Amino acid sequence: MADFAVEAEAGELGFDAGRLARIDRYFRPYVDDGRLPGWLISVSRAGRIVHLSTYGHRDVSSGRPVETDTLWRWYSMTKPVTSIAAMMLFEEGVLQLTDPVEKFIPSFADLRVFAAGSDLKQETVPVTEPMTVWHLLTHTSGLTYGFHRAHPVDAILRARGFEWGQPEGYTLADACDAWSRIPLLFQPGAEWNYSLSTDVLGRVVEVASGQSLDTFFRTRIFEPLGMDDTGFHVSGDGADRLATLYVRGPDGALAPTGAPAGSLVRPPSYLSGGGGLIGPAADYHRLTQMLLGRGASGGARLLGSRTVDHMTRNQLPGGADLAHFGRRLFSETVFDGTGFGLGFSVVTDPVALRNIASAGEYGWGGAASTAFWVDPAEDITVSFFTQLLPSSTYPIRAHLRTLVQQALVD
Repeated sequence: MADFAVEAEAGELGFDAGRLARIDRYFRPYVDDGRLPGWLISVSRAGRIVHLSTYGHRDVSSGRPVETDTLWRWYSMTKPVTSIAAMMLFEEGVLQLTDPVEKFIPSFADLRVFAAGSDLKQETVPVTEPMTVWHLLTHTSGLTYGFHRAHPVDAILRARGFEWGQPEGYTLADACDAWSRIPLLFQPGAEWNYSLSTDVLGRVVEVASGQSLDTFFRTRIFEPLGMDDTGFHVSGDGADRLATLYVRGPDGALAPTGAPAGSLVRPPSYLSGGGGLIGPAADYHRLTQMLLGRGASGGARLLGSRTVDHMTRNQLPGGADLAHFGRRLFSETVFDGTGFGLGFSVVTDPVALRNIASAGEYGWGGAASTAFWVDPAEDITVSFFTQLLPSSTYPIRAHLRTLVQQALVD
């Protein structure tokens, strides 16, 4: 893979250079008026980078700028990596999408579902069908997140130390066993709810492969793709290159979260397949090129082409979209015309989405306002990196999609 830099003129790849420049003009004020600390944006077509820009700071107080090698917390942009890992094992016959989760995590036998009551006292019923690997990949497992604050089960998770993390010293195996003792929101397969499903899937990958998640990622995904700077912690000069994580303070100004960057220089006891990876934009670009290449990039093939095709089709029952089958994450989240595949959101109806997009475009974002997508119809990949919690603060993803699409003129 070449150095992370622009590789083609706009006109060579069907873009209008003046229109492409609108991307930076639009997002610079986000930094200038203090809405974002800084950002990195990349756009590629046909495997060649046509737009790469940085602006602002990776750390505001010190004035250190965003650079192309800045390290970012990927948070939920980790989920596609875990989904890819699971599907690699699926291709090898090590697991099936129909396998019950309890085959790999015995504590997931005899799960219960919340039926009535409160977080302090619940009425529950048994599951009517086992939770499967497919349920984990599609977020139809009935699991949830403590930070949703929308249901008594969310409150149970928070009370047991699972809101934005887990109790100190927990391993992934410990956490999965704890979650198995908490009621599900709904019967597996009945609804879509963004959840800890991919963390549980990470544990399935560990058990099925006989390797820790970090080892599987490194040897089976990162090394073949040349993603040499990505992992569950930073090393070497990584602490200096790591972008500071921000929230908006009570006065509206950016405020560091207080999350100790020093804790990220040590390998964690808990390997989160749902949100634990840290890496540069260049490494995520390598991942998107593999996806755009239907499983192959730079001489390495991770997945068969038909497997990637299957992962990026809407898997929701009856072709439903998330607006009708899913529980809404945030009031600002637009799910009309968007389904869900095996680890990715998938645009099913651009008209219902109310934006310029291609049917079949797929991607996801992270809690710190990062995002990526792959558009097979236009042969495009896009990524946006910043570090602001939560991702619903600004409609960055919708606006970026418009700005990229309007620049196409071929």
